Amino acid sequence: MRDQADGLGTADQRREQMLRAALEVIAERGYPETRIADVAERAGTSPALVIYYFKTKDQLLTEAIRFSEDSWYEAGTRRMAAISTAAGRLEELVAMSCLPEADAEPQSSWLLWLDLWAQAVRHPEVAGVRQKFDERWRETICALVLDGQEAGEFGPVDPADFAVTLSALLDGLAVQIALGDPAVDAGRAFELSMRYVARELGFTWQGRRRRRAQGARAARPRP
Repeated sequence: MRDQADGLGTADQRREQMLRAALEVIAERGYPETRIADVAERAGTSPALVIYYFKTKDQLLTEAIRFSEDSWYEAGTRRMAAISTAAGRLEELVAMSCLPEADAEPQSSWLLWLDLWAQAVRHPEVAGVRQKFDERWRETICALVLDGQEAGEFGPVDPADFAVTLSALLDGLAVQIALGDPAVDAGRAFELSMRYVARELGFTWQGRRRRRAQGARAARPRP
């Protein structure tokens, strides 16, 4: 079914185009300075059509991050399927969370999350969405730890406690990256996180392995 409003592509295609436009504009300007009209202009459509799809700016923000998260998880699942060890898959997960694409600014990957966190403090609907995102993230970490324990790679830590702690560590380092703290760039955040992971799970980490550039979580990132 094609959009009757402007005849440009299917409804799903138009929705995705608006979400991609929202991700770009919010990352560039920040959520408070982003108008529905700005997103519509970037997407090449009308503000009325954006409102038809998303109702409110808060919903546009949460749906844009949901779209980014789903894409991130799909890409991560494909990449981790080719890695034979749980330790290697967990390293890949941490790398995806910390390290940006070769042509991207590290800070930009986390700016959307800063806006989401700020809105979640005062808006219950946004807070509920934020909670679901974080639950999915912790469940992903927890599942990898359980895989490693079953394979005899990891020590007897509590997987749920580890997932909460690692996710909090990554979020805290991400704030420093987003703020441009010269003491915490993406590479150092990755190194610090992996040292923690190896120490807590009881395996030897040999340092950063050679790997191709890939998207940081948005763009968290919260495979």
